[in-house]
Amino acid sequence: MFESLSEKLDRSFKILKGHGHITEINVAETLKEVRKALLDADVSYKIAKQFTEKVKEQAMGQNVLNAFSPGQLMIKIVHDDLAELMGGDHVDINIKGSPAVILIAGLQGSGKTTFSAKLANYLKTKKGKRPLLVAGDVYRPAAINQLQVLGEQIGVEVYTEEGSKEPVKIAKNSISHARNHGCDIVIVDTAGRLAIDAEMMNEISNVKDAINPQETLFVVDSMTGQDAVNTAKAFHDKLNFDGVVLTKLDGDTRGGAALTIRSVVTKPIKFVGIGEKMEALDVFYPNRMADRILGMGDIVSLVEKAQTDIDVEEAAKLEEKMLKNTFDLEDFKQQLKQLKTMGPLGDLMSMIPGAKGIKDVDIDEKRLTRIEAIINSMTLVERRKPQVLNGSRRKRIATGSGTKVQDVNQLIKQFQSMRKMMKKFGRGMKGMKL
Repeated sequence: MFESLSEKLDRSFKILKGHGHITEINVAETLKEVRKALLDADVSYKIAKQFTEKVKEQAMGQNVLNAFSPGQLMIKIVHDDLAELMGGDHVDINIKGSPAVILIAGLQGSGKTTFSAKLANYLKTKKGKRPLLVAGDVYRPAAINQLQVLGEQIGVEVYTEEGSKEPVKIAKNSISHARNHGCDIVIVDTAGRLAIDAEMMNEISNVKDAINPQETLFVVDSMTGQDAVNTAKAFHDKLNFDGVVLTKLDGDTRGGAALTIRSVVTKPIKFVGIGEKMEALDVFYPNRMADRILGMGDIVSLVEKAQTDIDVEEAAKLEEKMLKNTFDLEDFKQQLKQLKTMGPLGDLMSMIPGAKGIKDVDIDEKRLTRIEAIINSMTLVERRKPQVLNGSRRKRIATGSGTKVQDVNQLIKQFQSMRKMMKKFGRGMKGMKL
């Protein structure tokens, strides 16, 4: 995400490289490129201009400390102002209530239904809640079916009223159903339209008035750029929603909506969707996002992902096997499985500080799938004792996994090299013990 913007901002800061101090001339040159980068990212001219003027004012008022180069100081100023532009402090979702009611609004195609299920999954797995999904889109039959499929996938009940065309009634009845069945969160998915119209706005407003939700979230497709900001303003004028959700932030988006939507509607971005999987939902932290935009990584989010997505006991067992040099292909398969639960590898790499160059490396996630297929085609004995893999076994494994013998050979070779490294590491660790 924000790859193009990150590259252009990085180039703009290089103007200051080698300068001993900040001057009005080199600041003006740098900010001209910063403004151009923001405009290319679909930030409105007005906001881009206000942003660069603020940065200039701060930069010219700063004395460069001995510990900083002018370029580093400018990056810090831009970082802090970017974080402030996107909201400054993180604002959490309000889930207080018996049950807490969350209303989901947005245009058709923005990803409301998928987000509703992702949110239910997040609240269930990360917050220990028992959510109820409500199919309130009575105009698009596929929306009800989609929510039911997703609900079954994540193990969350979906409330529907077959044949009903009354979204207000459905929403009110769902709250009673939640109370009677021990659900502590109600997530109401609502109907969208292809464009904003009076009928749509009145309907969603009536639903909100009827159920008085603790939280109203506006879902917007970040790939629509400045149109997303304009749509958000129209919804906010009618609904006075509590927060924004940006979907499809992993796509070919220029990021302008994420950067400017907060300043237009004065409501925080609370979540961002970064993929199709139910786990592909991130809580939005302005400061961390500024880190990632400027190529500083996001080690805090990476650690949090590891803490929540990786089985600690399993990781401890793997560590012990690595130290004893008993790590086998069955363990390697489990390691790959845990890595995949953390999300796209490209996103994980972008969270590592100093890993900006990683984007130039082809991270082929399909190759991981092939490796998994090869290991799955082995018997348990072959996974635990790779030394038994002779030519005929390798040929059978290649056929079973839909790969070539060369692919199997390459995997075994790489695994053996990895085990040698682990053996050396294990000896080193034992030698360090007091």
